[in-house]
Amino acid sequence: MDRVFLPGDYLFYDSKLAVAPAELIDLYRFTHWGKSRTLEQIDKMLQGSSLCFSVRHNDRLVAFCRILTDFVFRASLWDILVHPDHQGRGLGTALMRYTLDHPAVKPIPLIVTYSSDLIPFLKRLGFASNEGNLQLLRVPIEYS
Repeated sequence: MDRVFLPGDYLFYDSKLAVAPAELIDLYRFTHWGKSRTLEQIDKMLQGSSLCFSVRHNDRLVAFCRILTDFVFRASLWDILVHPDHQGRGLGTALMRYTLDHPAVKPIPLIVTYSSDLIPFLKRLGFASNEGNLQLLRVPIEYS
């Protein structure tokens, strides 16, 4: 029988200091887009992120996401990660609620994210594809 998410079993953090690059690399290895990230790149990424949110279970990093923002008008949500051993229990939803309800994030009127894998999950959390006349424009990047 699968164990369900129990809030008391998990500790939530809103600090970059709660995440070490060496442990975050373990979560990235379960993604098709983050496997090649190095410790140096992850360290630099953490330093450059506006906010980092993480979850620990038995002192082990099991979930993570980050936000880039101006803290007024716009924010973008990146790297939503939940260790496979902890998926399907509501932990990802709890992390997103913790992140989106955070006092530094909640007042921001527009939060965007990009995903090919998590669309149904994100739609349940209120994200919608309201593109209208907007187009995603980009220069070639590593995931092209």
